[in-house]
Amino acid sequence: MRRFVFTGGTAVVTGAASGIGEALAHGLARRGSDLVLLDRDAGRLDAVVAAVRAAHPDRQVTTYLVDLADAAATARVAEEVRQRHPAIRLLVNNAGVALGGRFDQVTLDEFSWVVDVNFRAVVQLTHALLSTLRAEPGAHLVNVSSIFGVIAPAGQAAYSASKFAVRGFTEALRHELADDGIGVTSVHPGGIRTRIAQNARVGSGVSAEEFETGLRQFERLLTVDPAKAAEVILRGVERRRGRVLIGWSAKLPDLLARVAPASYHRVLAFGLDRVAGGPARRATATPSVPAQRRPEAAPVADPAGEPA
Repeated sequence: MRRFVFTGGTAVVTGAASGIGEALAHGLARRGSDLVLLDRDAGRLDAVVAAVRAAHPDRQVTTYLVDLADAAATARVAEEVRQRHPAIRLLVNNAGVALGGRFDQVTLDEFSWVVDVNFRAVVQLTHALLSTLRAEPGAHLVNVSSIFGVIAPAGQAAYSASKFAVRGFTEALRHELADDGIGVTSVHPGGIRTRIAQNARVGSGVSAEEFETGLRQFERLLTVDPAKAAEVILRGVERRRGRVLIGWSAKLPDLLARVAPASYHRVLAFGLDRVAGGPARRATATPSVPAQRRPEAAPVADPAGEPA
């Protein structure tokens, strides 16, 4: 498969209002792509668009406000994007949400919310826009999973389940779409320096003490700049890489999972104790490495939570 060509194509990016999504918008504009940006945060998305247009006035930028937790709203926006942009060269499913807490500390509604945003919305958008990718020669699909789509630490049952699902879905599509000439990349970020720790939603059964412990420990692991992460992703797209790992906090756990698939958690717990300075194996409130910005901590009754 030939290298991906950014110039002159249209790229759709979800979760584009901050973090990796924002950095991807800037990186794609620099490479000559027109942009279709999706997010639920109108203010932050407007700021991203203003910055992109100021730096690249020749780029076309279209935005859509949508809460990907809402399947009906997602379907409406997907159909509008499909009609207005019949040939899309790149689709990046980047948006996602986080939920901290052991399985017995979260409600089924909380669990389902994570799966809806992190997996169902990815499937839904990909299904709706696949025809637009097929219509553009040399198209590419990127689904952002996580290192928690490779390993599954305690306290992240919902998040890991959703990200493993994204990984499996993406790998299957890579094989299915090869004959169509569509490249497919699964992205597994490590500790990206975004607002995820502060903005993670916490399971209803997680105590305040657990939350504060997890917050302090995992914030120390967020070391990779989102702009660097975006560049790694875009280089992977250009080279048609099937799998992209970002940072040592992704590459090392990936190696451990291959070497010791049933016992890697012991090594990781020891490493977290050393790096984070505490009993990391008991921390459940916040994920250490998912890539996207997360919603403000909120009760289950508040459905708003689609991140930028």
